[in-house]
Formats: sequence, structure tokens, C-alpha cells
Amino acid sequence: MTGQPSDPDDVTKEPSAQTSTPVSTSAPSPRADSSPVSFLVKGFRSLLSGEISVSVAARELVRRGQAISERRRERQMLDKLGSQTAQFRPEFQSLSTAERLTHFRDRTTPVFLPGLANTDTTSSLQRQLFPEASLRLLEAAGRIAREHRWPLLGFGEQDFGPSINWNRDPLSGRLWPLDYHATISLWHNDGSDIRVLWELNRLGHLITLGRGYALTKDEEFAEEFFHQLKSWRAQNPPGLGANWACAMEVALRAMNLLAAFSLFNQSPAFTEERLSDLLTSLDQHGRHIKRNLEFSHLGTSNHYLSDVVGLLWLGIMLPELSAAAEWRSWAMTEMLSEMDKQILPDGADYEGSTGYHRFVLELFLYSFILCDANDIAIEENYWQKLRAMFVYVRGILRPDGSAPLIGDSDGGQALPFVNRSADDHAYVLPFAAVIFEDNAFKLPGARESEELLWALGSDGVNNYQNLGPSTTPVESQSFPDAGTYVLRKDDLYLAFNLGGAAAKGPASHLHNDALSIEVSAHGRAFLVDPGSYVYTADLGERQLFRSTGYHSTVQIDDAEQNTTHQELPFLIGGEARSRLLKWETGLDRDHVSAEHAGYQRIGGQISHRRSVTFEKTAGWWLVEDEVSGSGEHNIAVRFHFDAGLEVEAGIGTEKLIAVAWDKIGGKASPRLLVCALDLKEQPRLEDQFTSKHYGSKAPSVSACWTTRRNLPCKLRWVIVPVGAGESIEDRLKVVESPTSNVQSPQTETLDFGL
Repeated sequence: MTGQPSDPDDVTKEPSAQTSTPVSTSAPSPRADSSPVSFLVKGFRSLLSGEISVSVAARELVRRGQAISERRRERQMLDKLGSQTAQFRPEFQSLSTAERLTHFRDRTTPVFLPGLANTDTTSSLQRQLFPEASLRLLEAAGRIAREHRWPLLGFGEQDFGPSINWNRDPLSGRLWPLDYHATISLWHNDGSDIRVLWELNRLGHLITLGRGYALTKDEEFAEEFFHQLKSWRAQNPPGLGANWACAMEVALRAMNLLAAFSLFNQSPAFTEERLSDLLTSLDQHGRHIKRNLEFSHLGTSNHYLSDVVGLLWLGIMLPELSAAAEWRSWAMTEMLSEMDKQILPDGADYEGSTGYHRFVLELFLYSFILCDANDIAIEENYWQKLRAMFVYVRGILRPDGSAPLIGDSDGGQALPFVNRSADDHAYVLPFAAVIFEDNAFKLPGARESEELLWALGSDGVNNYQNLGPSTTPVESQSFPDAGTYVLRKDDLYLAFNLGGAAAKGPASHLHNDALSIEVSAHGRAFLVDPGSYVYTADLGERQLFRSTGYHSTVQIDDAEQNTTHQELPFLIGGEARSRLLKWETGLDRDHVSAEHAGYQRIGGQISHRRSVTFEKTAGWWLVEDEVSGSGEHNIAVRFHFDAGLEVEAGIGTEKLIAVAWDKIGGKASPRLLVCALDLKEQPRLEDQFTSKHYGSKAPSVSACWTTRRNLPCKLRWVIVPVGAGESIEDRLKVVESPTSNVQSPQTETLDFGL
């Protein structure tokens, strides 16, 4: 989550793994008591349970005390921070402003991303390779310059008015005050969304403006860039206001400004005064990040990694600054250390979110490219970790190239050359194909992406084009550290998610999705994770989208798998503790089974076990749900269908089924059947929503079977894709007598070591 936690001096306070009393890291919430005494009180239970060692707690206590002192010093020197110009190394401090401008125009090192080093060639290739996208790019740049209109996340294009107010939430209209950044309340429960304000102030739209300038050399675009930068600086004095409240946001803004700097560097509008202003702002950004690092001995997240990467980029690209060498050296070490910590052995990011995996991958990817372009060596084992991150992306992508949105996703991008929806991850794979010279990452029909062109330049594009298409099909694959298992063949795809309880990192971005599934078939996503929609703008919606009832899994007595509270949108309990029981994959059949203990707290020692068997030759899945325990309980089993589907119950058959097809394609298009084998009840169709980008949602339907049963019990389902031109009756004949490979709970007790 690109947000701000409750304690102003504690931006990453979660333990390194999810626990039954988790601590949030990256959530915008009201300011709270951040004293060392408060920390001791909040951590007492964790110390007693052994979740936090005494030595770690002691180091964290010292760190928080130091952070409080640092904040006091920072607050006392706000006037100085606002008036201080860029601090240069002696040999550059002595240059006149004219000499300094000449130096920055003419320098050949350091090199930013290779695609930006020769914008003439890159721009020519942009027009040649992406003619329609180039027209859209120029239209977008024109609207930014002439109308102050550009898109924000999933909210669509926004009108920011003749004079942009950088401290105003463009959606709710809320104005954030220019108070000291560490004292500003960022969560008001009034419909305002700090995530929206921060997206505006990342200034990613300036890259669109810069790319438009590279294609046209239209000085109107350059003038608008400098005008907006001057306006932003005037409204955001260093250390004051919400736009300095999160070091991560400061870092991402600095990275985007460095990209814009590279794109506008040769403009005649780049005067001595404007260069001085830009360098001063970037120096202020770097010093603010270093003073306000989002580090904790209890754990770190994408926030701290962003802080580190921002300082690395500033240190590499602005060696003229007096602090640059220190930033570069320190950040390089920290970045690799965080890669060791945050990337699991199977390549997944440890926060349990596919959306944040994409974001963290971009942070590492562009940083590695930047280092390589400037002859900064990175050991091979870290390149292999980066490769593993790409392998994870390739493995989880649906056949249509979109990604399942497991856990939270706020749609954040590290360097937004192109605005991508939260479920669009395929564009990163061409980087892997080129960097590792491996056509396994060149999926059939996939072409080079615009990001590849602007980051790696003509060499990157040529190398990609010279690679032959992949001859290795994407097959069933397990990611045991992430808890993700994909059962697939050709265009049939099922993703089985152990759930956030399996995550090894912070719990802030997890959902109640243990043992949930996603299904795609015949080029269409049918069963999907609902996404995230929003964070603090609507706490009710936030609670729904991360709830058990919004995921394709089993719910007992309307309880959540893990404890959540609507007023605590980034806290989630660790009761489920999912674990894998079996994973097998073969030519004809795949099988996965797992269990969780999330419902044991409601009494009766209830546990849920789910098994999925994929019959590859016949092309269908058997899902078996076993609920062990005692007593009579309400059981609800849901299958959350994608938006844009028509869903009906019991069509053209005696089977108790839910059938879905694309609304536009109609019944002649491919369909998906979900059939209950052990129930007499018809499914209830529940109106829900699906979100594929932060801030947007579309109506969708969940088919829900409910029954009241004495435990233990077992329920079975078959999921059958029906291709265009096939009949439902013929497809159901292949699954009339499925045989279970899973023992019933009557003969085996689920053991969670309690």
C-alpha cells in the first residue's frame, strides 16, 4: 500500500511474518501516540508470545527514540530547509549558473535508462513501432499542457483546472494543510483518499509530457513542465504538507522528476534559473528521504524499498551533489539487502500481493538497468533473483495475459511510461527475454512493449525481435513460498491460492482468500479475485473486497477466515494458517490440496480442507471441500464471477449448476459451468463487484450455495469449460461420475498442531 501508517515515526512496524496479532505497515491512518512507552505497551503481547525477540524489541525501541529526536530537529529547521539551495561538491559549487547549465547539457555520464540517452532514435522507433499509441501519447500530452487533464489510476481522466492545487484531493475536494508533515492526519473517513492525492503528486504525468516533447520538440510541452514544477514547489515547501508525509512518495516523485529531467534536458526552455530550481528540489527530496526512512527492525516493505531506490537513483544521476556519493553507496547495499529479505525463494514478493509484486519488480528492474548502464556491478545471484521474479509473473498470468489480483493492489507503477491497469503485468516479460536472452519469456504473439523501448532503447527492441518465439508452453507450476499453484493446459487455467496466511512478509495487504480459486478458459476469465477497489476512501467497500464472502472459497457461519475490523483497514489476523498437503502435476492430471484453521475460533474445532484435481485430457476440474469438526453449522460456498458475464442457475439441465457466458458474445460464446454434486439446493446469485484497477469497480455476480450441515461433511463441485459450438449436455457427460482422491473427514482428523 502506498500509504502512511499510524505512527509518524514508525512507517514499517509489522513483524517479518503474519501473526495472530499483526501490526500494519503501510496504511494511511490517524496519527497515534508514537512514544517509546506506547511501543512497549503495544509490543508486550508479541514479546510474551515470542513473535518479537527481546533484542529486536530493544533495537526498535532505540530506533523510535532516535526518530522522535530527529523529527524534533527537523521541525526546528523547517525555515532553513525551505531556503537552502542545492549543496554541490566543491568543484561544482564553484561553477557559475551558466557553467553549470552547460555542464548538465553536455555531460555524457552518468547515463539514465538507455532508451532516454538517445531520444531521437527512441522517438523515431516509437512512431514506427507504435503508430496508434504515439497518436494517443501526443493527444494525452496536449491535454496535459493545454487543459490540465490527465488520468489518475482507475478513476479516469480528471480536470485539475487552470491553476493546479497540489494539496487538493481532486475527487473529494478535500484540502490538506501545510502543517509539519509528521503531524498531519491522513485519514478522515469522509470520502477523501490520500492515495489519490499522492498519485497526483508523484508527477508521473510529466513523463507523458516529456515523451510527447521527445516526439515533437514542441516547446509548449517543455514550458508546461517547468510551469508545473514551479507551481508544485511554491505550494509544497520542504517538510510541510501531506506530500512530504510519506518518504516513499517523495522517492517516487524524485524518480519521475529524474526521468523528466532527462527528457527535457536539451530544451531551449531549460534556463539557468530552472536548472537551479530543479536541482534544489531534487536535493531537498533526497535529504528528506534520508531523514525519514520508513525502516523498522520489525520488518520492511515496498515503502522502505522505494525510499532506498529513490536515493540510489539520486546518488547515481546527480553525482554533482555533495550527498550523492553517500546516498549511492548506502542505497546500493540496502537495495540488495532488501532483495534478500523481500523476495521469496520462488521469486514472489513477500507481501502476499500480486499487485505489489509488479511494483517491487519494477523498482528492482529499472534500478538494475540504471546500474548496468553506469557500470555499477551487481552480483549474478541478484540477477537470478530478478529472473525468478519474472518467472513468477510468467507462471501466474492467465492465458489472455492478464494477472490475478491476489491480495491488495493500488495500481502503483515505479516509472509510468504507460499508464497500466492493476491487472496488466505482461508488459514486463519482454525485459526478461532481452536481459536473460531467453525466449521462454517471449510469449506467443507478444510483441515488444513501449516500456522496453524507452528503458532499453533500440538495442533492447532489436534483441527482442531477434529472439525466436517461445517453443516452451507455459505449464502447471507451483510457487510454494507464495502459496500459489497454477493448474493449466493450453488455454485452460486454474489458480489455487493458499491465502495470505502463507505469506512470509507483512500482513497489511492480505485478504481473506484462503483456498480460493480463479478460472479462465477459452480466452476468457470466468472466476476471479475481486481486486481491492479503494483503501480508506470507503471503509465499508474496503472491508467487502477483502472479505471471505467476496472470494471463491468456503465460509462457515458467516465468519471471516481471519479477524478483520472495518475501522482497521490494514490489520488482518493470522488465524487461518494455511498449509499445503499435496501437490502433483503430470501429463494427464494435476492435483493440489491444502487446509486452513481459520474457523477454529468459532468453536467445534472446525477446519476447512480443499482439493482440486485437473483432468487435463477431458478439460475440467473437480473441487472437493471437506469441513471437519462437530456440531451443526451454516456452510456457504461461493464462486465469484468476473464482471461482464451473464450468470444464470440451472440452464438446460437437471444438474444444479451455475453457468456463465460473456454478455457481449452471448450464449454462442464460450461458457463455464460450476456444478454441485452433493447438494439439492440451487445456487443463489449474489450481486457483488469486481475491481481491476484502484478506484474502479464493475458489477459482477457470485454463485453461492448455502447449506446447513452436521460436521464433518464433504461437498464436491465440477467446473467445466464449454467451448463455442459445444453443448452443455455433451460436456457434462465426461464428468458424470467423478472419483474423489481425497479422504473424507470422517476417517481423518485435520491436525494443526494445536
